[in-house]
Amino acid sequence: MLNQNYEPLTITSARRAVVLLFQGKAEMIETADGLKIRSVSRSYSLPSVVRLWHYKKVPFKRIMLTRKNIIMRDRNRCQYCGTAKGPMTVDHIVPKTMGGTDSWENLVCSCSKCNNKKGDRTPEQSQMKLLKRPTRPTYITFIQRNHRVDDRWKPYLFLDSAIGGATT
Repeated sequence: MLNQNYEPLTITSARRAVVLLFQGKAEMIETADGLKIRSVSRSYSLPSVVRLWHYKKVPFKRIMLTRKNIIMRDRNRCQYCGTAKGPMTVDHIVPKTMGGTDSWENLVCSCSKCNNKKGDRTPEQSQMKLLKRPTRPTYITFIQRNHRVDDRWKPYLFLDSAIGGATT
């Protein structure tokens, strides 16, 4: 669902999109190829992207700091060795005993082997190196990485392929 100025707001259900269309609160921008909603006397194209008619002021969206979201941000990959095998844990880069905090910048996905090797030390103390520095994800980045992104959504989510004009 897009705001009146084409800013991405959220991923919504097809049902909610249809209700907004019938209430006259939104317009259909993109359709889901070939999918229809049928009534007794008519059929309607199923929306893939809808845009609100009136601008809706929304507060800045923040991604909640949770174990699941840390692992999703790091794409279920250990940030020390790069493996995606086995169960993943969340590791404090600077341990809490040394003043480390629960923050996006201090938590990374780690395999059990690396987490045990690092222990209650910093990566430098345990002679381990992070593959990349962790950062707080933006709402749009989080949607792009963690949801199946329909090709029709890409121009509205500012994805690379849309910039080059690869989508139609």
